[in-house]
Amino acid sequence: MRSDLFGTNLESTTHDRFALQNSKMLRVTLDGDVMARQGAMVAYQGEVDFAYQGAGGMGRFLKKTLTGEGMPLMRVSGRGDVFLADDAMEIHLVQLEGDSLTVNGSNVLAFDSALTWDIKRVEGASVMAGGVFNTTFTGTGTVAVTAHGTPVVLNVDAPTYADIQSAVAWSASLSTSVRRTAGAGALIGRGSGEAFQLAFSGQGFVLVQASEGRVVPSHTH
Repeated sequence: MRSDLFGTNLESTTHDRFALQNSKMLRVTLDGDVMARQGAMVAYQGEVDFAYQGAGGMGRFLKKTLTGEGMPLMRVSGRGDVFLADDAMEIHLVQLEGDSLTVNGSNVLAFDSALTWDIKRVEGASVMAGGVFNTTFTGTGTVAVTAHGTPVVLNVDAPTYADIQSAVAWSASLSTSVRRTAGAGALIGRGSGEAFQLAFSGQGFVLVQASEGRVVPSHTH
């Protein structure tokens, strides 16, 4: 049997624990466990177990309930390979080396279970701004984040602003706040009338996706 599929589409042979099978699929080699978004598994090989993780503790559960921060998790354990994806979104790996990273919860695909994480509120964020709660990871390990379209990394060496739904991740060392555009109906971003942006200052980077993310279809019932 012959096909181009058996060339560039064959399973990756790298021995890295987290490895990109391609730009839209992640392979995690298990010898222990890893945290992943619920429903992200598309295939696996070996003896692998999946367990609902929830928010990872009562404190984080209450924050998740109150904030709506979208990071439903499962613990993946065993020995083998697990392939993860999220609606064919681009996947990018960030290796933490004793430092911290803040990620929009809806853009978290998987991360090392050894990392410490918590849901935090952006300073100055009001209910009108949509809450603006994100997840901060700290320690040594890998975080796999997704982006809708090819993202850009902005170096924050001047005051920097991003649409709230377009900001995927940023250095936890940055100071953040919410900026309100004059006139609640200002159409300056890709949203429909949104007038709030995340403001970043300090030294670090911001990862911005090429979209406000997936659109939730309106209900007709």
